[in-house]
Amino acid sequence: MAEVNARISDIVGASDVVLFMKGTPLFPQCGFSSRAVAILEHCNVAFDSVDVLQDMEIRQGIKSFSDWPTIPQLYVKGEFVGGSDIMMEMFEAGELQQLMDEKAVAKAED
Repeated sequence: MAEVNARISDIVGASDVVLFMKGTPLFPQCGFSSRAVAILEHCNVAFDSVDVLQDMEIRQGIKSFSDWPTIPQLYVKGEFVGGSDIMMEMFEAGELQQLMDEKAVAKAED
């Protein structure tokens, strides 16, 4: 478990914004992951994604790493933000864009 946590920690620390999701941004494998990608794209931020369906250790490990039972999971500057429901609430309230701006997250390249 410590090895998986170290891998996850490295992934989370390597990018400003990381989305652990089912599938990829181009081919999300569930509606919640699709919504999470759409929200991040609407915020116009650069983000990396991890397809948990490709790695069962990460898929299980991320749940204990964040103490959050569901996927997708969003991390910004190393901090766990939440899943798609929390992302949606924050997005609708303008809080997610504000967080991205405050953390000076890199913008997506057009």
